[in-house]
Amino acid sequence: MTSQSRAGRPKALTIAGSDSGGGAGIQADLKTFAAFGVYGTTVITAVTAQNTLGVRAIQEIDLSVIAGQIDAVMSDIGADAVKTGMLSSAEIIETVASGIRRHGIKNLVVDPVMVAASGDRLLREDAIGELKSALLPLALVVTPNIPEAEVLVGGSLSGTDEIRDAARAIAGMGAGNVIIKGGHMEGPESADLLYDGAGFREFSAPRIDTNNTHGSGCTFSSAIASGLAKGKSVGDATADAKIYVTEAIRCAYPIGAGQGPLNHFFESDQQSRIKDA
Repeated sequence: MTSQSRAGRPKALTIAGSDSGGGAGIQADLKTFAAFGVYGTTVITAVTAQNTLGVRAIQEIDLSVIAGQIDAVMSDIGADAVKTGMLSSAEIIETVASGIRRHGIKNLVVDPVMVAASGDRLLREDAIGELKSALLPLALVVTPNIPEAEVLVGGSLSGTDEIRDAARAIAGMGAGNVIIKGGHMEGPESADLLYDGAGFREFSAPRIDTNNTHGSGCTFSSAIASGLAKGKSVGDATADAKIYVTEAIRCAYPIGAGQGPLNHFFESDQQSRIKDA
């Protein structure tokens, strides 16, 4: 049962890891939901000790507790959309996939988190097969960046034709829509490519020269989930997410000594500056 049948405010659930630095993971997801006016709930799959410089430690949550969180949220609050982030092991992926099937979740956005912005690995090598076989077939949308798409298809991607072929291959794994993000590509524009199973649509924005991009993938997938929770189409939700992430990066300010986070509440900051002027 979705939440909008119970209350007017849209609701979204994030199933992901906790980032103690506040820039990515559960923390970025909740900030994004709030910025879009969506009520956010959480299932924490792992606790990380990290900051802008890197990940120092990871503690996975017990499988029964992960399943219990899913059941607790879905049996009472419900969700109009769900996104997954860091699912570090094959066992966690299967537990989450089982919960998604158990509760009949359809608006599922899968962010196949594999490596942190710092380069620290967040998905075990032996879990990639489970991600492809158990979770992708349940996804309405999957949002890999270029390195993640390369892992999923088992080859390097260096041009538009190869990226399009990869999108088709990932859709062939069962995902309804594939968005390959272009942040790792070169050039003045950052272009994300959406494949809906029939055709392609590109979402492009000027590339911003900044070090404050930690959590951009989490934010992008959460923004799409927010749009889906509000009843938008995948294309419209993606367009809104691209604009939001671009502005959140553009308006980011330095936090910590490493790769800083986005400014999820840039609109509030802009309004405050106008009010104080």
